[in-house]
Amino acid sequence: MPHTAPAGSAATHSFNSESEVLRNLEQIQQQVLWLSTSMIHHANRVRPNTSGLKVGGHQASCASMVAIMTALWFEQLQSGDRVSVKPHASPVLHSINYLLGNLEERYLTTLREYKGLQSYPSRSKDPDTVDYSTGSVGIGATAPIWGAIARRYVQTAVGTSGSGRQYSLVGDAELDEGAVWEAILDPGVAELGEVVWIVDLNRQSLDRVVPNLAAGRLEKMFGAAGWQVITVKFGALLESLFAQPGGHSLRTRILEMPNAEYQRLLRCTPEQVRDRLPGDGPGRSEIMSLIADLDDSTLSAAIRNLGGHDMEALIRAYRQIDDTRPTAVIAYTIKGYGLPTEGHPQNHSSLLSVKEFEQFAERLGRDPNNPWERFNEDSELGRLCAATAERLQRGPIPALNTPEVPVDSGRTPKGTASTQAALGRVLLDLTRSAPEVAERVVTVSPDVSSTTNLAGWVNKVGVWSAAERKNWFDDDAETLMHWREKPTGQHMELGIAETNLVGLIGELGATWSRWGEPLFPIGVMYDPFVERALEPWSYGIYAGGQSILIGTPSGVTLAAEGGAHQSITTPSIGLEQPSCISYEPAFGIDVEWTLLTSIGRLGRPDGTSAYLRLSTRPVDQSLANVPTDQAARERRRRQVVAGGYPLIRRADARLTIVAMGAMLPEAIAAGERLEQAGVNADILCVTSPGLLFDAMQARRGQGEADTWILDQLLPADRATPMVTVLDGHPHTLAFLAGVNRVPSVSLGVSQFGQVGSLEDVYRHHGIDTDSIVRASLDVLP
Repeated sequence: MPHTAPAGSAATHSFNSESEVLRNLEQIQQQVLWLSTSMIHHANRVRPNTSGLKVGGHQASCASMVAIMTALWFEQLQSGDRVSVKPHASPVLHSINYLLGNLEERYLTTLREYKGLQSYPSRSKDPDTVDYSTGSVGIGATAPIWGAIARRYVQTAVGTSGSGRQYSLVGDAELDEGAVWEAILDPGVAELGEVVWIVDLNRQSLDRVVPNLAAGRLEKMFGAAGWQVITVKFGALLESLFAQPGGHSLRTRILEMPNAEYQRLLRCTPEQVRDRLPGDGPGRSEIMSLIADLDDSTLSAAIRNLGGHDMEALIRAYRQIDDTRPTAVIAYTIKGYGLPTEGHPQNHSSLLSVKEFEQFAERLGRDPNNPWERFNEDSELGRLCAATAERLQRGPIPALNTPEVPVDSGRTPKGTASTQAALGRVLLDLTRSAPEVAERVVTVSPDVSSTTNLAGWVNKVGVWSAAERKNWFDDDAETLMHWREKPTGQHMELGIAETNLVGLIGELGATWSRWGEPLFPIGVMYDPFVERALEPWSYGIYAGGQSILIGTPSGVTLAAEGGAHQSITTPSIGLEQPSCISYEPAFGIDVEWTLLTSIGRLGRPDGTSAYLRLSTRPVDQSLANVPTDQAARERRRRQVVAGGYPLIRRADARLTIVAMGAMLPEAIAAGERLEQAGVNADILCVTSPGLLFDAMQARRGQGEADTWILDQLLPADRATPMVTVLDGHPHTLAFLAGVNRVPSVSLGVSQFGQVGSLEDVYRHHGIDTDSIVRASLDVLP
């Protein structure tokens, strides 16, 4: 979609000349610099600090972004656009929102304060408009890519998401993160013309001046991925000098000097600059002649006149954006621009002293004791702020249109099947029993659709693509999985990059809060790789995205694949991840009930994400012993989704065996052998250790959760010594012995796996039937 210049911008303004508009924007830029610097100063130098710990903030990182963001907000953005702001520039965002009337003055003194402005932009915790939460390196930067796909998906599926660009404001050091390039290089991204990245090329990281960061290399990398590249190197003053005799030599010298040498010039006196700037190359004499007639202030301004701080150069660059492909605007900047710390190699988190702040205020003509003054509403700048706020005003989010999700199909799986196979069956059943729910389900996988039992679902709903593509194997009778790509498909296939997958499901899971249209995203990946994707998925949950992550196959039960493909700690991940409910179902019916319940928790203000850990192990479904009575069946279902259920109760039980997931056959077999030896044991099936832990904490007054499940699963009158077993780290279930304070033994996997048969691998880790029997006898009094 063409992106025209907004009404009131320099491109369409009918009252002010271009130079007047630029002067106004430069004054706003100065005010944004002042406000963002003052917010950090107040948090560290003015606000009482009883702990003595550093509050922190990034005045230099803010300063390098001020012009980029001022030009973007006041000249370029439209109401449908969304922006992911560089984490350390959050005070710049809050300053702009304050000038636009979208943030109350009282918040300016609360940066990094309890329930105040967050350290980094947060959709869920900041009081003003934040489009994307950022903070974790690379994740916030890539979020608008997945946001663009989510918007397009909603538009094709529902038709109510509107339009707009998706901007990422990125520091150059953030481009070191591999997840950034995994996202950029995904083949589908080249089709997203609404994606725009603006790179703050200040050539500094946290600890140093980056020695070899060349814009040319970045240009080639973005260009090779199919992006338009616009480089904003120099401002008007330097460009005018380049046009004079000797200007070519000056340009060459600046471009070719090492980053550290250039940064050092910023810390030099004008006299030192005249000595160092010409260098020792063949153009030395020409450069000396060119700068000889410049006064000291002009010379100092010239070496600082980079494109990322020049309003005219930035506006010109923004107007060149091509909406037919993604765009990278690479803007040369100076870290700390305009501050006493500018260009210093260790200025990343340095703070102005009180004296430096007062001198800074004097230079800008501001009152350090009254730093929060806005522009007068009747002034030209005040009217510009009001007009910009009106232009960027978004309409209200429509009321949620969420269909009711069924909780039980009424069918009972038979025969022998795995929980992984049950996943595909439940999704297909949903298309028949609740099509209005199924049409909002979006599955995503990193090239593992067929091996995770999604083939039938993919054949049914098709693969989502921005444009329809011909399926050349559609008439091949031997092709069982049909790859029909079309804008109405409901499955998305990414390359083998788990961070991309969880980033995408996070944004698909946020559409309810952006456009009032909930989606039910389900990401499927091999469980051993969940840890690789954990941070971006966790950050997506923090940012308000609600999704379901399926890890399958899991555990050492994947025996033939060996230790590299056997997950150990993933049950703990589900237990510990905030705003997420984890399940490890043992039977097909458990998969149905937990998956449907998890879908029903998505796409709403009080919603939660879910993690399901599934297995490829075929299990006799009759072992589930699903009640035939409807009321008893519903009681079992409620227990399953609440965290666990008693599978076998024996009279005069002297022992409790608690098992989870793929280990239920061994637990049942151990119970039968113990019964033959005269030791009766109850067999409990845990589906969610996290929910049970929450219930135990709530019973002790350490949280809020339903506790009834503990009464039904572990009633005090049946308290006996306990053995817990799972295909994962044993501590996951060890806490259950504390419910009734009974002796216990916890079995599980705490070492890297081994390749072999299922029997050999279980025996190696001590989770086979023999091991359960031995542990049971050992724990008895």
